Amino acid sequence: MSNDFKPYITDDKIIPEFTFQAIALGLILSIVMCAANVYVGLYAGMTVSAAIPASVISMGILRGLLKRGTILENNIVHTMASSGESLAAGIIFTIPAIVLLGIWTNFRYWETTLIAMAGGVLGVVMMIPLRKPMIIEQKELRFPEGVACAEVLKAGDKGGAEMMGIFSALGIGALFKFLVSVVGLFKGSVEGAVKIGKTAWYLGTDISPMLMAVGFIVGWEVSILVFLGGAISFFIAIPIISSGAELASSGVLDAVWGIWDSQIRFLGIGAMVVAGIASIFKIAGSMGSAIRTAIAGIRGKEDTSSLPRTEQGITGRALLIMMVVAMLLGCLVYAIMTKSVTTTIITSIAMFILAFFFVAVASYIVGLVGSSNSPVSGMTICTVLLTAGLLLLLGYTGVEGMLATLGVAGVVCCAACTAGDICQDLKIGHILGATPKKLQTGELIGVMVPAFIIAPVMQLLHNAYGIGTPAREGVQALKAPQGVMFEKLVGGIFGAGKDIPWDLVFWGAGVGVAAIIIDRIFLQPRKTKFRLYAMPLAVGMYLPLTVTFPILIGGVVYKLIEKASNRRGDSAEEKKSVVHRGLLFSSGLVAGEAIMGIIIALIVLANFKVPILAGLAAKTGNLIDILSILGLSAIIVILYRRSMRKTV
Repeated sequence: MSNDFKPYITDDKIIPEFTFQAIALGLILSIVMCAANVYVGLYAGMTVSAAIPASVISMGILRGLLKRGTILENNIVHTMASSGESLAAGIIFTIPAIVLLGIWTNFRYWETTLIAMAGGVLGVVMMIPLRKPMIIEQKELRFPEGVACAEVLKAGDKGGAEMMGIFSALGIGALFKFLVSVVGLFKGSVEGAVKIGKTAWYLGTDISPMLMAVGFIVGWEVSILVFLGGAISFFIAIPIISSGAELASSGVLDAVWGIWDSQIRFLGIGAMVVAGIASIFKIAGSMGSAIRTAIAGIRGKEDTSSLPRTEQGITGRALLIMMVVAMLLGCLVYAIMTKSVTTTIITSIAMFILAFFFVAVASYIVGLVGSSNSPVSGMTICTVLLTAGLLLLLGYTGVEGMLATLGVAGVVCCAACTAGDICQDLKIGHILGATPKKLQTGELIGVMVPAFIIAPVMQLLHNAYGIGTPAREGVQALKAPQGVMFEKLVGGIFGAGKDIPWDLVFWGAGVGVAAIIIDRIFLQPRKTKFRLYAMPLAVGMYLPLTVTFPILIGGVVYKLIEKASNRRGDSAEEKKSVVHRGLLFSSGLVAGEAIMGIIIALIVLANFKVPILAGLAAKTGNLIDILSILGLSAIIVILYRRSMRKTV
């Protein structure tokens, strides 16, 4: 920010901020967004930032229904809501692996809750001292999603009508999910595979407005990178691997998914390790200053009493006390999980060092590319490999080694996810003129309360759908791609599963290295808009094509809307509004489908028949495939037309 930067709310204009109504609504939304993102992450392998939806919902309730509420109260609400969302992202990557490995028979309540709480508090506490170097001093950090959310809040404060778009989209997303999973009018996915010579070829897509909307939110460049990764796996790697296998014409589809599950995932793992390490090296230059600032804040050397309200944050003794509390929570959960004093000490030390490091990394990357594109998977993989390597050197094997490794990874992943989101929220607060101390207090509440509902929600979804398990009749299992990945990775390292195909891991790493070299040598010097970022490519290599294809569709819609706006001669402000309306509508689709997913889980457990039209697919053959594609196409048309309107 420039030296003459002025916040939206100036320092001499004090308005209500940390009020009872803001805290109450923030807590409710933090729980809802946390539960919804548990579902989204287990289904699609990625979560979407709750900042914009929470902001608009907050405006709709405070300004629309209650006829009161200030922009800073709305900011508190969205901050607490997005804190709950980020906590869910941290847990769903690692804890399902413990169940899939058979170590736990269900999602144990207190262990899961304590991991979430310890990681969430560590993420907030470790991020607080990094606020100044990351948000104010690092000029290259643009915080794209944070700036967009700040604009949403400012528009609402000025009487904008954006909230109507997101609420209508929420209803459409929920209805579509209901028609797929309860009524059975549409299929959850349309796919097929054929045998050409000795090689298997596959094409398919999930029929999901949510995934299409995710593609729109991340934009054309990122969506095409994610799809390119999927294309490498499904159009290059699978045909090569399947050429040496015996394929029956009737079982090609099953063979493709068998190859993907047992081998192709490891290509993505190798690529994500390389991308994660590259991300760390990219911020090495600013790490020294950030660490010195963090230590100064923890030791209480930073006096904020004389600073303007917009620069006052939690520092000193309170920060140190919260750090100790978070560490004690981590020690407690490791003691419960491993029942070993020695293992608890080792894992606690490893957890603290890795969490501190990856909090800084995650915060930097969110400022660079946004929270939706933050490579938390890569950072968690690095955590798993470093922790597992240390434990193997110390002689740990079997269940004890796997539990200790995943326990450390769970806390570190929660801390990294939370810190990245908090960094973005503090940037929004900086733009608006919020009080950092009040935001940070809201963030602490926003990560502690939702921690208590994560385990029950995951158990509910596991009982209703199955997490990372084969699909049951009439019910589409949640793929839990990261959970399954960590199950295979940790199980392979500690000998609880099949040997890890290291050759494929190295091939994936080679793809990651090649992407980095191409980007640095050919694209970066030319300052091209399209960049070959390794992490989105790696994520696409790991995800099923049925997930990456609708994400590409969303990115294509984003590009078409941009071009259409240019053709009709829109001004710069009008072009911005076109994209803005599309982002709001897409956020509503994501929230609607995710929330309906939770409701459907309750319907399944209540023993209602799901779907009602269970035999429709078998009776109609390809007709229901066509109907499903037409249904998704209708949502795409609505998104396009909604975005291109002159008003919301």
